[in-house]
Amino acid sequence: MDTRLLLISHASTAAMRAARFPADDPLDARGLAEAGAARARLSIPDDAAAFVSPAVCARETASALGLVATVHEELADMDYGRWHGRRLADLAVEAPQDLAAWTHDPDAAAHGGESFTRLVKRIGQWLDTLSGVPTRTTQNIVAATHAPVIRAAIVHALGALPAVFPRIEIAPLSVVELRRSQRGWTWWPASR
Repeated sequence: MDTRLLLISHASTAAMRAARFPADDPLDARGLAEAGAARARLSIPDDAAAFVSPAVCARETASALGLVATVHEELADMDYGRWHGRRLADLAVEAPQDLAAWTHDPDAAAHGGESFTRLVKRIGQWLDTLSGVPTRTTQNIVAATHAPVIRAAIVHALGALPAVFPRIEIAPLSVVELRRSQRGWTWWPASR
């Protein structure tokens, strides 16, 4: 059976607007309002199995979208190690070589966390387990997660090298549709 997966990036947070690496931040009033407004425009199948990252912002987004979602650890945001909660501008001054390596080398994890390559592998393994997820009538799945996780899913679906990772932009509340058939995962324009 084919699988249709809608990946939804969580609503914006104050940390995102301050250009800080996430530290399990909740949605603020603006993010909650954006998620509530998105509920009407998103076409989420009624029979979809729903999953969510364990992060507060993702769980709050799923709730605002009316999803009753199961937490999946595999959907957790990239591990930023020592950079959790840190401002990008501060790191550009304090550790410019580490930051440059991290943004240009998909295998770099100067922060002691997860590299882009490792994230792509983790998310690829999760994607490849989805073919057996039961739903009532079709194989529809929706997951509220993080932009880096969605980028990793696209890289895996396309069989691309992790080096393309920083060239993919995912805005808050973006929807990316992936489908799995006999030929593997493919990236589709998200239905609205």
